[in-house]
Amino acid sequence: QVQLVESGGGSVQSGGSLRLSCAASGDDFSSYNMAWYRQAPGKQREWVTGITSDGTPNYAYSVQGRFTISRDNAKNLLYLQMNSLKPEDTGVYYCRGVSRGIWVYWGQGTQVTVSS
Repeated sequence: QVQLVESGGGSVQSGGSLRLSCAASGDDFSSYNMAWYRQAPGKQREWVTGITSDGTPNYAYSVQGRFTISRDNAKNLLYLQMNSLKPEDTGVYYCRGVSRGIWVYWGQGTQVTVSS
């Protein structure tokens, strides 16, 4: 029953910034572990960053220091602030949530394109 909808993707030049959002349905969002994944053209989907239900973040080394994950439990929203973007950050970004440690939900994805 949980639905995730990403937004905020677009095109930006190298060094620019974008802020992605993921809106979640349901009334138990505060208990979900959330994460962002991305899939670059011709490559497999990879984990980018995650945040626990209590707000503890972790990051892939490739984005550490440039990306920041956060959540607003009162609004059922997950965010990804992306700074100092590089062409290799290009791809479709997906929001993922885990409910009760059992159910996994994926958004439809939002395109991020970084030009050199």
